[in-house]
Amino acid sequence: MVFLQNFKSFRLSIKRIVFGGLSGGIGILGLLLAGALFVVETLTRPKKLNHFDKYTFSPYELGLPAEPVTFASLHGDHNVSGYYIPCPDATSTLLVCPGYRSRMAEFLGIGGHLWRVGYNVLVFEYYGHGLEVSTSVTLGFREINDFLGAVAYAKERAPQNRLGALSYSMGAAVAIMASARNTDVEALILDSSFATHRGVVEYNFHRAFHLPSAPFAWIADYILWWRAGYRFHQVEPLREISLISPRPVLIIHGGQDSIVDPKDAALLYAAAREPKELWLLPEADHCGAYFEDRKAYVKKVVDFFNLHLKNKGYLQLIDSASNEQDRPGNSEDESQDLSEAS
Repeated sequence: MVFLQNFKSFRLSIKRIVFGGLSGGIGILGLLLAGALFVVETLTRPKKLNHFDKYTFSPYELGLPAEPVTFASLHGDHNVSGYYIPCPDATSTLLVCPGYRSRMAEFLGIGGHLWRVGYNVLVFEYYGHGLEVSTSVTLGFREINDFLGAVAYAKERAPQNRLGALSYSMGAAVAIMASARNTDVEALILDSSFATHRGVVEYNFHRAFHLPSAPFAWIADYILWWRAGYRFHQVEPLREISLISPRPVLIIHGGQDSIVDPKDAALLYAAAREPKELWLLPEADHCGAYFEDRKAYVKKVVDFFNLHLKNKGYLQLIDSASNEQDRPGNSEDESQDLSEAS
């Protein structure tokens, strides 16, 4: 009798454990599902503007001869907004590419610096991320077409000009992937780019909840496909940055980045091929390198573009002259002619 009572008690305990475990598992799964859905909805939902969003700087305050322009995205039924700042006798045009939910007005300052040293500048904002709202966005998947639309517009405005790109955060990730598909942009500066879509989502999840991100990320990946039509693996600048070579890249990142893992800069640098350069600022937060030292930042950016866009033809001619001098039978007169041509 005692045995039967103990057995019944044991069986009841097992049932409680099983049902308790199932309830707990369902509860955890529900929390993961709710969290993943919240993150994806937050990531892709249309931006809302308040009354003060249009109270911002414009080219007027900065004394820039900028033209408000719109141009078509490469694929899609929308136009992209931008400011085109023409510089007389410029031989290169620079694209300034904001990041996730950023407006072009925020980047007129650096755009003005680039214009004053002799570049045409096209500052634009990704559709749905700036003042054009009421549409869902993605973290770099559809925005590639806006970047390529900007490339086409810049080439249309100045067909003979060479192109460079100064890009930030998501805009930098987009610049990598778009330039892997299109060779028109000849020099890229990548400020605070993430290495992979999955990585940046997991980094922010871990910072917020201090929990392992693997189950959450797996669920979020499928919800993203359901809600936005793409998967994490379709946005991976790390996989494509090597295809940019032999065009030069400069990677800039802050060591205190709270949005993108600072380790992503090292990953991108290791995956890139020469010519490449890495500039780390240990105390800077996300896209904060400019604010750490404005003069040093502007000088770094201008020197990079001057070297690889303005002076590239000159350097190629010097290399050609050097090769000619090394060939057997090349006379001193011929070498002198090449030197004078340089």
